[in-house]
Amino acid sequence: MTGILPSYQRFVNGVPVPSISRRSFRLREKYLIVSVLLTFAIVWLGALFYLPEFKSSNSVNDSVYKVYKRIQKAGPELLMPPPLAQNDVGEFPVVGIVRHGEEGDDPHIVEDRIRLRAKIDEDMGMKVLERPQFDLAPSVSSSKGPSKPPVDAIEEPAFAKKDSDRNVFPSGHKAEGSDKYEVVALASGVDPDIKNKLETVKEMMRHAWNNYKLYAWGKNELKPMSKRAHLSSVFGAGDLGATIVDGLDTLYLMGLMDEFREGRDWIAEHFHINEIDSDLSVFETTIRFVGGLLTCYAFTGDTVFRDKAAEVADALLPAFESPTGLPHALINPSTKASRQYHWAGPNSILSEVGTLHLEFTYLSEVTGRDVYKQKVDRIRDVLNNIEKPGDLYPNFINPRTGQWGQRHVSLGALGDSFYEYLLKAWLLSNREDEQARVMFDTAMQAALDKMLRVSPSGLSYLAELKYGRVFEEKMDHLSCFAGGMFALASTTLENTLSERYMDVARKLTHTCHESYARSETRLGPEAFRFTGAVEARAQKSNEKVYLLRPETFESYFIMWRLTKEQKYRDWGWEAVQALEKHCRVEGGYTGIVNVYHQNPQGDDVQQSFFLAETLKYLYLLFADDSLLSLDEWVLNTEAHPLPIKNKNPLYRAADKSIDIGNEDNRV
Repeated sequence: MTGILPSYQRFVNGVPVPSISRRSFRLREKYLIVSVLLTFAIVWLGALFYLPEFKSSNSVNDSVYKVYKRIQKAGPELLMPPPLAQNDVGEFPVVGIVRHGEEGDDPHIVEDRIRLRAKIDEDMGMKVLERPQFDLAPSVSSSKGPSKPPVDAIEEPAFAKKDSDRNVFPSGHKAEGSDKYEVVALASGVDPDIKNKLETVKEMMRHAWNNYKLYAWGKNELKPMSKRAHLSSVFGAGDLGATIVDGLDTLYLMGLMDEFREGRDWIAEHFHINEIDSDLSVFETTIRFVGGLLTCYAFTGDTVFRDKAAEVADALLPAFESPTGLPHALINPSTKASRQYHWAGPNSILSEVGTLHLEFTYLSEVTGRDVYKQKVDRIRDVLNNIEKPGDLYPNFINPRTGQWGQRHVSLGALGDSFYEYLLKAWLLSNREDEQARVMFDTAMQAALDKMLRVSPSGLSYLAELKYGRVFEEKMDHLSCFAGGMFALASTTLENTLSERYMDVARKLTHTCHESYARSETRLGPEAFRFTGAVEARAQKSNEKVYLLRPETFESYFIMWRLTKEQKYRDWGWEAVQALEKHCRVEGGYTGIVNVYHQNPQGDDVQQSFFLAETLKYLYLLFADDSLLSLDEWVLNTEAHPLPIKNKNPLYRAADKSIDIGNEDNRV
């Protein structure tokens, strides 16, 4: 046969032998060649990134190196992802808390962590997140007359001049010859135990801040166990830096000025709320961002803070465009569209529409722009004039009709801070806002008559009403602010309710402490019930969580300041120890999912209010009374202090003869 076996080109001893020549490579050979080429490509690209000789003036190499530096600044997670596996929905599982130094730590993870930090030290001098150099942001405000040098960083507050008095535990005053809030050392001879407790709380703040800076800088909150940003917070995944803005005044009060300057510079350069294309809570954005920025302006006089506060408030104003002027719950700063929560139907929430007054009123004072105060005055008029069932305010109100929704009344979730702001609006105005105080006293007399209950063992608590009747014998952790609120109401005005207010303040604060003392972790649940043999304990699983909340510590602080009863400091120190034992992890502080477990699991969220409120109240509890004197400051519901009109020299009311809108950004 001829020509029928083309693959065999010759014969050896009559046996056909395959040809050694082929038209193509085998599949395995192709893979080998591609692998070799990819290896060369990776080595070449690695040289572009890492070899110093490529940092030349060559434009291509310059651009590549700049990309590398940008990747470095994106944070350590980009260089070393967290050592946890994601589940099917892309979330990291809730796991038991693993604390630094425990046996069983993966040595490879520890080694990687050490190498990462060494790399940061070497390449960036621990400035992965270093303050950028920039021209100051354009200002909505301005000053005429001799210009002052622009503020590139906040100068440190003055300290005591005598060496014998130079402790790092501050009390506060306006510095002589300065317009900044002065951090003054305590006098010598202060109890060393108090100094130790203050230093402990300050170290907790450093731990929370430094880990946020390392793993989530510029994002809203930190997941301290996963060591990455928390992208499903109340402010979503946008780069609003909620922890920075919320925690900045706490840093200042603790004298942590390097950290304060880092945060200030990030705000000036990177905080742009109008670029956020997602729904934000009008209420949360006001109390955390507007409130926090205004406090920093009061402390420092740096107009960056005032101008950014105005920028935020301006972004919220479209939400107030309703027939009654009551704002919708959510606003998209980019599209200006507003809407309600789906679960609330057409209604706005009492505690949200009623908790804007302090921030918007003070913002009008410091900018000279009346539009902000006009918005909250209109809300006040609606709530004052509407018919109130039994002198109480239901939690839901329709901004289109101005009528109540469900007749649910609570001093906890959905209602709480509305009542708080009636009292504090009166205080912030230096007691000129008499309408607010009358509304407060009328509502509180009705609340105490109808909602205050006493358990069989004698614990007082605030129940919830529906259509005028108690429908749940429970109290929220959020309600635990009420002890401090009633104490402030008692001591700031002598009237027929004063004595009763202080009695209720003591009893409610005691009950909230009991909710902590009756848990295995010595931390309080999200809600606690009084049913049958169960008192001051949670029963449902979703009530057993502790979210790093501050309300109980707020009452400890105010009760200590007003009564000087040692038990409030003792209870506060118990809380510090419980937080350190159960909530501290290597990457920050986490909430826990069950306060009744001796070794609880963490929820892997470091809330921004932990820095803004929880640590601030615990610090103030042990600080001198002159640090944020209650005679000169009012703390908003996020613990951001605002100065009292005509009593605090740092009030900084604007000169309305000046065109604020054209002011240069000067201090």
